[in-house]
Amino acid sequence: VVKDMAETGKVRVRGQRSDARDAVKKAEKDGKITEDDMGRMEDEIQKLTDRFVKEIDVHVQKKEAEILQV
Repeated sequence: VVKDMAETGKVRVRGQRSDARDAVKKAEKDGKITEDDMGRMEDEIQKLTDRFVKEIDVHVQKKEAEILQV
């Protein structure tokens, strides 16, 4: 159950990443930001995605350890 919940969380994080990338690409296409800004923003979006996915994994490991103690 814990792993299923974690996977659901990861899918949601990735969905947000996709939405954010689409928004950045639209802003660049509309001329609101430069191509360089778009690249920096996409890098930052990916870093945040990786951070949150890693946090989910850490929580899963802690919960699994807690469950196994009982």
